[in-house]
Amino acid sequence: MQIFGLDIGGSGIKGAPVDLDKGDLAQERHKVLTPHPATPDSVADGVKQVVDHFGWSGPVGLTFPGVVTGGSHIRTAANVDKSWIDTDARTLFSERLGGLPVTVVNDADAAGVAEMSFGAGKDRKGTVILLTLGTGIGSAVFVDGVLVPNTELGHLELHGHDAEKKASSKAREDEELTWEHWAHRVQKYLAHVEMLFSPELFIIGGGVSRKSQKFLPHIEGIKAEIVPAQLQNNAGIVGAAMRAVQE
Repeated sequence: MQIFGLDIGGSGIKGAPVDLDKGDLAQERHKVLTPHPATPDSVADGVKQVVDHFGWSGPVGLTFPGVVTGGSHIRTAANVDKSWIDTDARTLFSERLGGLPVTVVNDADAAGVAEMSFGAGKDRKGTVILLTLGTGIGSAVFVDGVLVPNTELGHLELHGHDAEKKASSKAREDEELTWEHWAHRVQKYLAHVEMLFSPELFIIGGGVSRKSQKFLPHIEGIKAEIVPAQLQNNAGIVGAAMRAVQE
């Protein structure tokens, strides 16, 4: 079975049809840049560009970088325009896509669902936490395979700041940090999350997961196992498609 998955991020909007039997993209993904300001209308235009690229006409699952309740309503918008708050995203996207059925889910939750089904978290019990290190930090928490939705652990306070302002991939790029220096920041963040949740496993996702060998070896003192996401930056697309089927 194929369902379209689409991942809205702070820097890019990317999507593709997903083969849900394999948990992988059925075609090479297409990406457009996230508009700035990332208002509901401008982002919806970007979503339409990606879907139209494939001539898709079936259900669409979308991720959103913020809290999403009821598969539709946006409650937070840390890395996109604040006008998203209280938007009925399902109605907005469905109308822009000519009435296609749409499901919307938190981006990290989608990535986590995909990794727990097809990737690094498959068959893992206990507490598993996926963290996406990108424009911000997204989180997905699982207890014995069951998702605790919309955790938003990237906004935990770390040394007087939102953690994502210091330990996200964007922070590394903006401050031109070496991989080792940035790894030490990530280590402090992981230690804080570990103190609060005592997970058995951390899965590190987002685009930076492709370069895990540059920073994971520098992270020390964490009791939990730490592994890169196996689906890497496609996890959100796969998870969005999975959620569309569940809905």
